[in-house]
Amino acid sequence: MSSSAGLSDSDIVVNERTALLDAGQQTHKKATPLPKLQIGILLLALLVEPIASLSIYPYINQRKVGYYAGLIESLFFATQALTILQWSRTSDRIGRKPVLLLGIFGLSLSMLCFGLSRTLLGLILSRCITGALNGNIGVMKSMMGELTDSTNMAQGFSLMPIAWSLGATLGPMIGGALEHPQQHFPNIFPGAFWSRFPYFLPSAVAAAFAVTCFLTILLFLKETLPRQQTQEKSMSALDGEALTVPENVIEDSPVPIRSLFVPSVLIPIANYAYIATLEITMYALQPLFYSTPIELGGLGFDPVTIGLWMGAFGIVNGVLQTMIFAPLVDKFGSRTVFRFCEMCFIPIFALFPITNIVAQQYGINWLVWFLLTCSLLLGVFMDMSFGCILMFITAAAPNKRSLGATNGLAQMTASIARAIGPAMSTSMFAYSIQHKFMNGYAVYAVLVTISVLAMGIAVKLPGSPEKKK
Repeated sequence: MSSSAGLSDSDIVVNERTALLDAGQQTHKKATPLPKLQIGILLLALLVEPIASLSIYPYINQRKVGYYAGLIESLFFATQALTILQWSRTSDRIGRKPVLLLGIFGLSLSMLCFGLSRTLLGLILSRCITGALNGNIGVMKSMMGELTDSTNMAQGFSLMPIAWSLGATLGPMIGGALEHPQQHFPNIFPGAFWSRFPYFLPSAVAAAFAVTCFLTILLFLKETLPRQQTQEKSMSALDGEALTVPENVIEDSPVPIRSLFVPSVLIPIANYAYIATLEITMYALQPLFYSTPIELGGLGFDPVTIGLWMGAFGIVNGVLQTMIFAPLVDKFGSRTVFRFCEMCFIPIFALFPITNIVAQQYGINWLVWFLLTCSLLLGVFMDMSFGCILMFITAAAPNKRSLGATNGLAQMTASIARAIGPAMSTSMFAYSIQHKFMNGYAVYAVLVTISVLAMGIAVKLPGSPEKKK
């Protein structure tokens, strides 16, 4: 309205629907230098997550519970979905650092339990402990939002997928190299203990890494949550001056959870849920596709080839994201980059059947490897969509003390998607092949359709994370 033009800064009304980064911050400014030490520690904490979770992949199927491997991981995400919102909301009240420390401690404890487990129940309980205590992902995203501003947010959030990719590369290497140490290193690890618990060493290494991270956070990481002025509010009430509580006390307080159920918050979260679903289905299908015989719809790769190729993705992803993510966002804007990267899911899923058709006609030749390389590069761009959408989610938070709850709600939806995504995609894969739907390629047609639908939700995002919808 025209009358609003003359309002001073003190007259601007801020409530739970006001975005954390508003239009007043749009002016193009020189990028603020990133706090390197604090972000480095945060990335170290992020690195622990995939190392711990993915180090079990090389040997989980050897523990005579291969049929239940998907169940074990789905239960991790299911228990995480039940608790992560509460952990994130708790971090809005007591601080990010205590919740992060508790999550890292739970992670180290669960890895030790995993290495010492000899039954299916023990494996399941250890992973459920990790999921239930682990509010780290949502809290780390909140801390990244608080350590950055509108001028360097793209640089900060671009580092998170890089740390995850590095951990996703190191985790399987640790698990594959250190399982059954008494066989691989008999002179270093003799004795009955290592025969009785052949998977304890990789679990212990992952736990030791988590303990190192715990101590680093405890000693060097600074609390990023602004101090809440609740004492002023309490004192004014005791003095009979409750009606004169400073306005910034209310504005800087955590908002009720129902205040997050508004379009400005739900639209970025819905986009996050879509890409999380598509990503986890892609990652669940890849090893299945690679290992399935060519005549049944896959490529017939051996485990070594699969591990090397999937490890190569982590390296390429880390290098390219470091080089091009922030410049792309600066040049084209977060929304444009997000929509392009999300669109990459369409050719990624389409390349699965195309690659198999080529392999059936000509065998594993240069054209198959070319198509796999194209899929790998598209996967790098796809992964950039997460950095973009995290900026939108951060900007959508009503205020700084609700950033944890906003990220927790987003992570809860992603955890739900990741709990059902692997079982859904692998079941569709098997059903398509068994019943020859669309020559066994029906699963990819479904996923391409979902990818197209996801683009319709992306249109509703604001022009940039610095603007209100």
